[in-house]
Amino acid sequence: MISRMRKTKIQFRHYSATGSCMEDDVFITKVHCLNNYQSRSQSNPKRSKTLAIKDNIATSNDIATTCASRILTKYQSPFEAEVLAKFSVNDEFKFFGKSKMDEFGMGSNSTYSSWGPVRRKSPLLREFSPGGSSGGSAVAVADNYCGLGIGTDTGGSVRLPAAYTGIVGFKPSYGLISRWGVIPYANSLDTVGFLTNSVSDSEDALRHTIGFDPRDPTSLSIKKREEIFSRNCVVNSISESTDEQESMPFPRWLQQVTIGFPLEYNITEIDPEILRVWRLTLKIFRAVGVKIVPISLPMTKYALPTYYILAPAEAASNLAKYDGIRYGISCKGSRESESVMYSTTRGNNLGPEVRRRILLGSYTLCSEKINNYFIQAQKVRRLIQRDFDRVFKLQNPLRDSEQFDISQLNQDIPVSSRLGPENVDFILCPTAPTYPPPLSKVCSSKSIDTYINDVYTVPSSLAGLPSLSIPVRLSDDHLFATGMQLIGQYGTDFELLRLGRQFERLVHYAKRKLL
Repeated sequence: MISRMRKTKIQFRHYSATGSCMEDDVFITKVHCLNNYQSRSQSNPKRSKTLAIKDNIATSNDIATTCASRILTKYQSPFEAEVLAKFSVNDEFKFFGKSKMDEFGMGSNSTYSSWGPVRRKSPLLREFSPGGSSGGSAVAVADNYCGLGIGTDTGGSVRLPAAYTGIVGFKPSYGLISRWGVIPYANSLDTVGFLTNSVSDSEDALRHTIGFDPRDPTSLSIKKREEIFSRNCVVNSISESTDEQESMPFPRWLQQVTIGFPLEYNITEIDPEILRVWRLTLKIFRAVGVKIVPISLPMTKYALPTYYILAPAEAASNLAKYDGIRYGISCKGSRESESVMYSTTRGNNLGPEVRRRILLGSYTLCSEKINNYFIQAQKVRRLIQRDFDRVFKLQNPLRDSEQFDISQLNQDIPVSSRLGPENVDFILCPTAPTYPPPLSKVCSSKSIDTYINDVYTVPSSLAGLPSLSIPVRLSDDHLFATGMQLIGQYGTDFELLRLGRQFERLVHYAKRKLL
């Protein structure tokens, strides 16, 4: 496969963390395709789609891939990521630049970066967090630099920025898109995701990039893909033409859909306005015939501590190679012993949040602690996966079905609300418990205080499920849209996106008719 970028002369430059150009706040490297790119895009602007690429996704042809880290300042990959190669062969897509991010993907506000924080273009929004760690790709789309942002989602790094910037964020099922060429943070969680202005654009991006890759050991096998896509799903059983032929404002197949809302997700930290919008969206779905039922996901309360044990543990292993010898720059003029040089290089060239998570991961993996932390977290992760498998109608194709046991649920939940055998097609919940915090507050807060932002996104990441964040703005009085998250069973990505398209229509329709 010959990359489009290899056939086109590329010019690039690094932006400083502070500069007069607004693009300095979004991009680390900007790509200018010089051949006949401008003439093609101007002659057919609707056909041309520009891509913002998160800086942990490898690009070739002398374009640096830094992961927003000082230690990889001069690193140039000898190959490009498979996800970019699939876009490269299509003339419809053009590369715009490498976007800012949290260093090595570790963060929720895109402030942990050697190139400075990500900022919005609008003066009203400039001082608010864009979310992270894919904040640069999100802002590139939200502020109309690009039509498609490519990011990675480990515990919500695509969906949280989408919610904070008022755009669509999609995390596919784990293993559906190749991770070849994506610099890893946590191998068992990292997933390539998309940031777009509409659900249709996310679906289009998925169709361009989906496929088995033998170079990626986590890529879903061809046999398993065929098995998954042949399953019967209520949304998939309706032909695409039905949407257009229905005389009603919305297709009748919505009346066959069951959506669950997790009782445990109504936490004390949730913003009252977000809770109100969540209830209104459930009301909107119910108004067009969707069955709305409460469900219980009791292991949700353990999701965050589980994630912040497993992800740092994997990161400690993955980042061990950045020592200034195998990968990364080393401290010049260092004449100390190898161990001292190793420590000095990493201490000077890795940011504080990365060092914090490496230390945390190394601690949980040490021989005295691994059984009490890492092994126990793996067991809890399995219970979180079972929670989701229990409430979905479709069986998870990667795991055997297990007998539902109502005694495992929280005894404080009424029996009538536990809904053991009654299953759902999708789950609806907020993407984030709060609206974007001011950057000044983020910078003055402790790192651990920001972890709560991932409380709604981490559970589906631990289970490897497809998740879609859609902006909901039912009133023009509020500065920010509210990100609402749809979650589907493993492998129901296209069904989830199809429901998401109807969700967009419902929100637009509700502003005029239902509310």
